[in-house]
Amino acid sequence: RRPTAGRAYPAKEVPQNMKFAEKITLCEVGLRDGLQNEKALLSVEDKLSLARAAIASGFPVIELGSFVSPKAVPQMADTDELYRRLGDVPGVELRALIANKRGVERAAACGCKKVKLNVSASRGHNLANLNKTPEESVAGFADCVKAARDAGIAVSGSISMPFGSPWERFTPVEDVRSIVDAYLAVGVEEISLSDASGMAVPTSVYSLFSNMGQAYPNVTWWFHSHNTRGTAMANIIAAMEAGITRMDCSFAGLGGCPFVPGAAGNIASEDVVHMLYEMGVETGIDLDACIATARLAAELTGHGGESYILRAGKSSDLIKK
Repeated sequence: RRPTAGRAYPAKEVPQNMKFAEKITLCEVGLRDGLQNEKALLSVEDKLSLARAAIASGFPVIELGSFVSPKAVPQMADTDELYRRLGDVPGVELRALIANKRGVERAAACGCKKVKLNVSASRGHNLANLNKTPEESVAGFADCVKAARDAGIAVSGSISMPFGSPWERFTPVEDVRSIVDAYLAVGVEEISLSDASGMAVPTSVYSLFSNMGQAYPNVTWWFHSHNTRGTAMANIIAAMEAGITRMDCSFAGLGGCPFVPGAAGNIASEDVVHMLYEMGVETGIDLDACIATARLAAELTGHGGESYILRAGKSSDLIKK
């Protein structure tokens, strides 16, 4: 018998020279990183439909939106309402991005239990946008972290462009480590490395995550990958080989980066789930339900993003009954 969709193939074996975990935790970021780049504004009802579909698919972590200025990012203006309408979902972590203490206040008011801060590893980018070094930006997060903890809200952090940026091309590993140190100094011990520029390649991903894992074994690491130049799948395998077991992905491959010309979206959730399923790696996500969520996202946004599975279907679809 074939296993339930989303379950690992019990008979498959990973080659001995390929070493990675038997289970990967995936976070669906389409509702935030995917939709914030869409010109059309989806209604709260449409977003709720996508959120409920992602929950039903089995995603254990979902980035529901962001608490940022509605003027700056109108696509995220109704994140508060999404939290109020959904309420607590047993077994699912619903997190949101914030930029400042006001974001913490909004999160507390609507029942959000997990927020994420972000800083750029690109000094040129951070200085141009905020007139601060990345370390200064993270140090300024101390008040946010305290306010969140006082409200019973967990805090994680992310570092964008640690593999390279349009400003410096290559990001020195020392710069990334100094930001990690700054995060740890304010009490943040869950950190995502985000290839927002889409410049990462497998060697840089493996090298940086290996370095970070050895230097900071107590940090909980995430990998956020964009498929701008078609390397995201290979980068995910490289991250897995480096011991990373937590990844972000976006339904239908929606998303992108406004700072990088020609940037494509995030790696498609259904593509990642399908690959891991075929590899025999457990995700706990129902593949068919994941694909249905991606189709719904494509229907609501009017396009399919960068999704191979939506174009070609599952490998098992080719097998004649």
